Amino acid sequence: MADPSSYRPKPGQIPDSPGVYRFRDEHRRVIYVGKAKSLRQRLASYFQDLSNLHPRTRTMVTTAASVEWTVVSTEVEALQLEYSWIKEYDPRFNVKYRDDKSYPYLAVTMNERFPRVQVMRGQKKKGVRYFGPYGHAWAIRDTVDLLLRVFPVRTCSAGVFKNAERTGRPCLLGYIGKCSAPCVGRVSPEEHRELAEEFSDFMTGRTGTYIRRLERQMTDAAEDMEYERAGRLRDDIGALKKAMEKSAVVLADATDADLIALAEDELEAAVQIFHVRGGRVRGQRGWVTDKVEAVTTGDLVEHALQQLYGEETGDSVPKEVLVPALPDPVEPVQEWLTERRGSNVSLRIPQRGDKKALMETVERNALHSLALHKTKRASDLTTRSRALEEIAEALGLDSAPLRVECYDISHLQGDDVVASMVVFEDGLARKSEYRRFQIKSFEGQDDVRSMHEVITRRFRRYLGEKEKTGEWADGEASLTEEDGRPKRFAYPPQLVVVDGGKPQVAAAQRALDELGIDDIAVCGLAKRLEEVWLPGDDDPVVLPRTSEGLYLLQRVRDEAHRFAITYQRTKRARRFRASPLDDVTGLGETRKQALIKHFGSVKKLRSATIDQICEVPGIGRKTAESIAVAFAQAAPVAPAVNTATGEIMEDEDHVEDAAPETTAGVAEEPVSAGASDERRGQER
Repeated sequence: MADPSSYRPKPGQIPDSPGVYRFRDEHRRVIYVGKAKSLRQRLASYFQDLSNLHPRTRTMVTTAASVEWTVVSTEVEALQLEYSWIKEYDPRFNVKYRDDKSYPYLAVTMNERFPRVQVMRGQKKKGVRYFGPYGHAWAIRDTVDLLLRVFPVRTCSAGVFKNAERTGRPCLLGYIGKCSAPCVGRVSPEEHRELAEEFSDFMTGRTGTYIRRLERQMTDAAEDMEYERAGRLRDDIGALKKAMEKSAVVLADATDADLIALAEDELEAAVQIFHVRGGRVRGQRGWVTDKVEAVTTGDLVEHALQQLYGEETGDSVPKEVLVPALPDPVEPVQEWLTERRGSNVSLRIPQRGDKKALMETVERNALHSLALHKTKRASDLTTRSRALEEIAEALGLDSAPLRVECYDISHLQGDDVVASMVVFEDGLARKSEYRRFQIKSFEGQDDVRSMHEVITRRFRRYLGEKEKTGEWADGEASLTEEDGRPKRFAYPPQLVVVDGGKPQVAAAQRALDELGIDDIAVCGLAKRLEEVWLPGDDDPVVLPRTSEGLYLLQRVRDEAHRFAITYQRTKRARRFRASPLDDVTGLGETRKQALIKHFGSVKKLRSATIDQICEVPGIGRKTAESIAVAFAQAAPVAPAVNTATGEIMEDEDHVEDAAPETTAGVAEEPVSAGASDERRGQER
């Protein structure tokens, strides 16, 4: 725990001007980003008596080891730079609104030759028009099903579309009139794009134009005694009106606005947003955040606006944003929103009338969201803080372990031995920093030796990176690779947890001792009795079954076990997909990778001539002939190749993908009832 006075800037060093500041910990990781109208006044507020600070602010300043700042010319620039740095560094102590669920959007892929209407989640893509978010995906599908009568836009996947092009036959929707069937040339690309534009216009709220046009066409058809066509138009009008009824009219003047409401207590805040387009509620979403310091409602509103509109431009930012409290000062935020939209944006508090009544409805939703969040044990800041304090007290640590790493070994009767490393920060999983290892130094069912090897490899890498960067003296450059990505093992934990008992704990501690690391605590959690083992102790530490600390350790251990066994099963399955290259005598892994990289795929390598294979560096004619013979004799089975890079996957340390939803890997396979006892005995 650092003393804030040890890194407090000298008097007169801090300028009295707008700017953005960053607090860094002892390992040069950015842990907090903030902006200020006056850097001197704002930073001075952190260096006061610790008892006067908010508990989370006190934890932040004692975790930090340095502070730095950047001066800007205006408060709008400070707002933009603060948002950019929060996105870049992901500081642990900043206000972070967490979506209480993944919201689906109705998307129109205008970036394709034949635009497609579909349900989308996750990060927004360039060239795609989004409508929503919606509470449920079925609500989108019901709306689309009604609108396809009038706007028969393509909804099929790329595979279905290409198959219809190849066969010359449309899908079922094309036969029943709910798709214009551009796949078989019933409409031109220009005509289909016009349909997609009209569909998008209707979804944005411009509904009256289309309904009036259809009514005129229906009247004309009836006068011309084209009663069947008039009947179809009548049904189309009914479908459009039914789709409009699904989103209630809340504002009579066809207003485009976003309404933001907050519900908060001393520790957390929940925000709810209603998206109103054309006077109708077109979408709703909600976030929850931990209060990092003594932030006001206006500050929370400002952070919500940053997250909501930080990546949006044009019409995605509405003309009017209604909030429960205005940021202080409000002018820079309003100017920033105006720049994002490209025209004037009104940011204000509703005082009376329909907008005030609708804001009360949004506030009720926020209160309900906060109450629901409080019932979720793992996401409760108070519970997590208590769990970390209980762990620190039980293990005799000087402070709560803000970063915990857990390791587990997995194998099948001694084969395909692998290990996992999972990371929890502030009691929450940080999946982007999960790591996985292959155990190569020996074979056999020896969890103790495997644990020693994994801990040694992980912290040898940490020491190597620390030595290479000169004790973090080079600032942020020491935290990233040349391509700008975070280093794999740059940050040490305060606590290492191993899945196992006394032998595994002793192996982990021995590995740290051999590397000369004495400032990282080690413990183990044995499965059978859920006992906590410490190095050198003959008796375990027994935490109460109702302890929040034990519950957190169990979650960390179970996550490490799940991650390890998933990787072990994937590796085992991949091992059985042998490559014909394995049968070529004298062809090592380096030259296998060179072949795959040169040709781009096994399929192209299989069809290459001997002379073409000889063009690969390190491949002679005799070897090329052996490769051609191996492919000629083998069945067409692809090797275990990384589909993203084309490399044979034999890396020493594997990094899991960073996408939030998939970082932890494939879900565990279910175990059938008949094989469960035998399999559980064989597989770890």
